Amino acid sequence: MTADPGTPTATYRLQLQPAFPFAAAERAVPYLASLGVSHLHLSPVLEAVPGSTHGYDVVDHSAVRAELGGVEGLRSLARTARAHGLGLIVDVVPNHMAAPAPERLNAPLWDVLRNGSKSPHARWFDIDWRAQDGKVLLPVLGGPLGEEWQRLRIEDGTLRYYDHVFPLRPGTEGLPLPALLDAQWYRLGWWRLARTELNYRRFFTISELIAVRVEDPEVFRATHATLLELVREGVVDGLRIDHPDGLADPEGYLRRLDRAVRAATGDGRGGDGRGTTPEGEGGRRTAPEDGGGRGTAPEDEGGQRRTPEDESGRRAAPEDGGHGAASDGGGRRTAPEDGGGRGTAPEDGDGQRRTPEDESSRRTAPEDGGRGAAPEGGGGRWTVVEKILARDEPLPASWPVAGTTGYDALHHIDGLFVDPDGLEKLTALYRAFAAPPADLGGDWAATVRRAAREVVTHELAAEVARLTRTASRICAADVRLRDHAPWALRTAIREVLVRLPVYRPYASVGTPPATDADAVLLRSAAAGAREAFTVPLEARVVEVVRDAALGRLGDGPDHRDFCARFAQTAAALRAKSVEDTAFYRYTPLLSAGEVGGDPGRPAVTPEEFHAFAARRLRDWPASGTVLSTHDTKRSADARARVTALTECPAWWGRTVAELTRSAPAPDPHLAWTAWQTALALGHGDAERLVPAVLKGVREAGLRTTWTERNAAYEEEVTAFLTAGPCAAGPSVWAAIGAEVDGPARANALGAALLHLTMPGVPDVYMGTEYLWTALVDPDNRRPPEPGAERQAEGLAAEKPLLTRAALRLRRERPEWFGPGSGYAPLTAEGPTAAHCTAFVRTGAGGRGGAITVVTRLSRRLAEAGGWGATRLPLPPGRWRDLLTGRTAEGSAALAELLSRLPVALLVRT
Repeated sequence: MTADPGTPTATYRLQLQPAFPFAAAERAVPYLASLGVSHLHLSPVLEAVPGSTHGYDVVDHSAVRAELGGVEGLRSLARTARAHGLGLIVDVVPNHMAAPAPERLNAPLWDVLRNGSKSPHARWFDIDWRAQDGKVLLPVLGGPLGEEWQRLRIEDGTLRYYDHVFPLRPGTEGLPLPALLDAQWYRLGWWRLARTELNYRRFFTISELIAVRVEDPEVFRATHATLLELVREGVVDGLRIDHPDGLADPEGYLRRLDRAVRAATGDGRGGDGRGTTPEGEGGRRTAPEDGGGRGTAPEDEGGQRRTPEDESGRRAAPEDGGHGAASDGGGRRTAPEDGGGRGTAPEDGDGQRRTPEDESSRRTAPEDGGRGAAPEGGGGRWTVVEKILARDEPLPASWPVAGTTGYDALHHIDGLFVDPDGLEKLTALYRAFAAPPADLGGDWAATVRRAAREVVTHELAAEVARLTRTASRICAADVRLRDHAPWALRTAIREVLVRLPVYRPYASVGTPPATDADAVLLRSAAAGAREAFTVPLEARVVEVVRDAALGRLGDGPDHRDFCARFAQTAAALRAKSVEDTAFYRYTPLLSAGEVGGDPGRPAVTPEEFHAFAARRLRDWPASGTVLSTHDTKRSADARARVTALTECPAWWGRTVAELTRSAPAPDPHLAWTAWQTALALGHGDAERLVPAVLKGVREAGLRTTWTERNAAYEEEVTAFLTAGPCAAGPSVWAAIGAEVDGPARANALGAALLHLTMPGVPDVYMGTEYLWTALVDPDNRRPPEPGAERQAEGLAAEKPLLTRAALRLRRERPEWFGPGSGYAPLTAEGPTAAHCTAFVRTGAGGRGGAITVVTRLSRRLAEAGGWGATRLPLPPGRWRDLLTGRTAEGSAALAELLSRLPVALLVRT
């Protein structure tokens, strides 16, 4: 039972794949129900590239994936889940589709390649038809065309190249090969041309994922019909929307999806996409008052990198996809019926026709200030978006969703266990040992700036070129804006982009930015961008770019195109330069380099954590929380081990120096990161460690990259790993365990309990109810093993005990944790009070309640002599710890309360 039927008490993420289809998930339902979750959280379920291990590379929106069991398999899973009291949340990928091999797997794309811009499916894809002479560049060749010429062949009325199969333009079948190639609506090109010549929008820098224009109502209907039918049938109970920042107009999309979901449910129940009842019934909260890679083998949804070429020298088809994004949600605001359209279908800057309902066009703000009544139809469904927020960045208050997927919560939880003083010392030791230049890993801010410049100049050159072409047309059409040279526009675009400290602004032509912060950030970035120009008059071009990005220069198709594409490019730049580059260069503490994190300032004080939790409860009480996902670079338990180093920095400095002397590394930066990676696992498993470290050095791009491989260096890396971490004997790992295992245990259990009891809806990633030290690649490729028998002791036995207790409590007492519940910090008293973080969760009016108590910086606590006389004043009543059975009341002595475990979960008896 839940506080509201639409709000999960907790979800359990399953990565579906052919080795773990719907039937396997169905067999796991009894175990997952006994664990205490309320919903299964499924990776994408629509038809994907055959063999895909995650399903984000969708090829057909009209069908449920056959390799998983098809629609009947999904319905059977839903029936079994419902019989055990569970619902289904599914992942939605509206941002892109696969550009697969063979290409006919994607029927809409096949039609575009065959019939060009006149294809009825041309509106599906974000193609700049003005570039490449009206053709689509397909960067699939393993080398220049002249060298691959002999590998092309005509067969069965198609053009073939290894696994690739391309359609032929009608009437060209009998032409000689040179003439035939020139006559097509596409141009086959060397894969390296994608960096500068590509003329379709893609997911980040992954050319095998072509962006979909879900802002077009016809495309929206076609790509969401099956999903909405599953919602109508009651098979799907909620939505997880991946990467909303990839969309032209995230809010417009979310509103359209919300209306469609309500129409599909038709149950007459109002809702706001948060899974809560209308305002006044404990649901909606007020809006908050406050708060990509160098070339290419970018990271896909599961962290896998695509190689530029496979063994045969051709461009390898992706095994998987990146993340798309979108979301359904609620009715904080009644959007115009046309989704913000303008009543005409003007041609945009790339020759596409915009419909009257195009969300990229103007949106009309409602007179109610954003809190209009729900549209007619049924209630919304609980929906969260994978929005990556900067540390103090708020989620746009007008988005009709329950909140984010929870990376913002992850960093507040993790940060609580970072010793800021120890981190400062660890960073100094790292700089002395690895000696990185400031902008190549020595200083966080400088490293981010350099990485951003590299990415915007190289990996995103095609995207910047498109923005420059559009800006040039805007200036040419307005006499007041003429005489801004293309080079100046290109420079201004780059300089503004690299200075944005968030993923993207939210602005639309004809309406104010979603938040005042968007305008402030763009003004600040523009002010800094002027420094790139020596002539003051030339620097005025920066204001043109700024105002175009804010949608203030006009209301034509090019204005709308620039405003949307600038924001989309900003998101790609942030992801590739920060998460896929800088995180791998700046490595004093690997656990701080997590999705959406801030390695320059990872520590969080108890006061900051409590403030975040209170805001979360007030503003987004049904938002998601996570600790591990398919995208986290290291699992929560692996990060807990690395974070422990902030409590023993001097020991780590001595240890890594000694280990490196016995097994020299190609460079000290590699030695530092490799040994931390091995420490995260707790052993030197070559099958896992070698690919993870190789991935890291390619991402960092310091001596090798995904596209410019330094084979000799990579061989040295592998040799070092084999002779060093992978060959370390039991005595080495015993010595490391003696220093790290204790604080890692406190960190892991503390983080798990905070995750499961703080405000929000926790998502438990498959297998993380147990001790799970894992790396994004290759560990995220493993099939799930829910309910597998495990022999465990110590932390391995304590964590599942804690997880079950907390999940079952949430399910039994949803009123203590969901919308309408209470949250209050509890403050310990005594000499070591700073090592205790505690809070109480209660129902409406303070009824009932559960108390969470965790230990932070446990090694420092031990060095200070333990808890001693430190006590925790408890609310009135007698309390029992669900983990140990111990009881307490009044002012509880922490030395007694936490004598068996470093955490406690108390309920009033």
